[in-house]
Amino acid sequence: MAEDLSNMNQIIGQVKWFDPAKGYGFVVSECGGPDILLHMNVLRNFGQSSVADGSRIEVLTHQTDRGVQAIEVLSIEPPVREECGPVLSDFSHLDPEEIRQTPLEPARVKWFDKAKGFGFANVFGRDEDVFLHIEVLRRSGLADLQPGEALAMRVIEGRRGRMAAEVMAWEAALTEPQDD
Repeated sequence: MAEDLSNMNQIIGQVKWFDPAKGYGFVVSECGGPDILLHMNVLRNFGQSSVADGSRIEVLTHQTDRGVQAIEVLSIEPPVREECGPVLSDFSHLDPEEIRQTPLEPARVKWFDKAKGFGFANVFGRDEDVFLHIEVLRRSGLADLQPGEALAMRVIEGRRGRMAAEVMAWEAALTEPQDD
C-alpha cells in the first residue's frame, strides 16, 4: 500500500501516556495541535518496548483519516525529574559522575514485573542476574520491559549485588562515544 508522504512532519513533544499492554499511547506536540498516536510497532522500530510518561520525544508524523500518527521515532529523552539525588539508597554512596563513567554493557531482559517494580537481566557472556528496579527504568525514560528485550545497561555493585544504574535501548551503546 503506497502512502502519500507529502504530509509528513517532524515534531518534538512530550509523551502524554504510553501503555505497553494496550500497545499504544499519545504524544503532545510542543507546538500544540491534536494528540499524536504512538503505536508499539513504531516504538519497537526505535529499539524500545515502552517509554516513560513525560519523556521528550522527536517523531516523524503522518496525517491519516483517523488523525495524526507517529511513523518513526527519531529520539527520546527521559523525563526531567525535580529531585537530583540518587534514585535508590543503593546508589547513595556513589558519585553520579562515577555512575556515568561506568561502561554500557549489552544485556537481555530475563523477566520484569511492572506491578512488583523490579526484574532481572543478564549481561551478554555472564551468567549472574542483574537487578532492574522500576525507578531506574523511569529515570532512563522507560516504563516497562519485555522478556528477551535487548538493553544497554550501566551496572554497579550494589549493596545486594549487581544492579542496573541506568538502562537504555541496546542501540544506544553503539552511538555512545567510547574511551580509547
